[in-house]
Amino acid sequence: MKRRDFLKTVPGIAAGMTLPGCAALAQKQNPSAAKLPRWRGFNLLEKFTQRRNSAYVESDFEWMAEWGFDFVRLPTDYRCWTDENDSYRLDEAVLQDIDQVVEWGRQYNIHVNLNLHRGPGYCVNPPKEPLDLWKDDEALKQFCFQWKSFSERYKDVPSHRLSFDLLNEPARIPEETYDRVVRAAVEAIRSADPKRLVIVDALEWGRTPVLSIADLGVAQSTRGYDPMRISHYKASWVNGEDWPEPAWPMKQGDETIDKEWLRRNKIQPFKELEAMGCGVHAGEWGCYNKTPHDIALAWMRDWLSLWREAGWGWAMWNLRGSFGILDSGRSDIQYEDFKGHKLDRRMLEMLLEDLQT
Repeated sequence: MKRRDFLKTVPGIAAGMTLPGCAALAQKQNPSAAKLPRWRGFNLLEKFTQRRNSAYVESDFEWMAEWGFDFVRLPTDYRCWTDENDSYRLDEAVLQDIDQVVEWGRQYNIHVNLNLHRGPGYCVNPPKEPLDLWKDDEALKQFCFQWKSFSERYKDVPSHRLSFDLLNEPARIPEETYDRVVRAAVEAIRSADPKRLVIVDALEWGRTPVLSIADLGVAQSTRGYDPMRISHYKASWVNGEDWPEPAWPMKQGDETIDKEWLRRNKIQPFKELEAMGCGVHAGEWGCYNKTPHDIALAWMRDWLSLWREAGWGWAMWNLRGSFGILDSGRSDIQYEDFKGHKLDRRMLEMLLEDLQT
């Protein structure tokens, strides 16, 4: 139905009356970097590493849409589509896998957030990049080339369907150094697509808001992994094998780590950032499969409650896998069979409760 015909069917709309929900719908259709929609969904890992580099799976989108989720984040490794002998030559066949996700996002009404988990010159995970994005001009040039290429490729896709998340989890680097890299990449994007919605990961692995870029017209992405003694219990890649079995709330020295601690230390700094004109979204969160299930759920409920109070969305790491609701490999729960997959029904129901609010 055309807009003018729709208006004729609802008396008073053309005269300025507002239907319930119209304002929220308008915000979702025209997302602002200053106030993001409360998107909720999952990270999909098919191009998380060069070694994996597989095509995305349409059934993920079918199931997310059926359940009511509206957001996917794609953490990617630029090496998946970049010629190892020519950093400015891209593999069209691999990029078409991302094109397909953007199209599925349209079909299933799911927002797609494209992220460089590994970009030229930096990755939070090994191996270390040959160049250093924070120091080498050539690394920054390659980084900007990647984002300008995506900006040109998707310039006709509106921001309510697609956003860019520049770089996953910058570590402890000087804010002025990060500011310089972010501004260069945003300039490269906007040279091809001035209206593209850009999201920037916070510093210190997504934990510390970057106040210096509040004027740039970008949103920021935070994390929901604290305390890591819960989220990453027994995770080998963070040396969590020897950590004591977690509790929630928990004691850390003389300090009690609980919901109020999270609000004070992990939510409030980003509320102050939001007041400066930067929207906030939790781009990653979740709990590794070795944490006792009841503790994981109690901790996750508190994070969900805090984000609900703040008005922020979130994306779990991941949908299928050791942090997810499908095929997570937990040993302390009874899974439900779901179309050939093992579904953590209790965790899913907890997430669905959040979608109703």
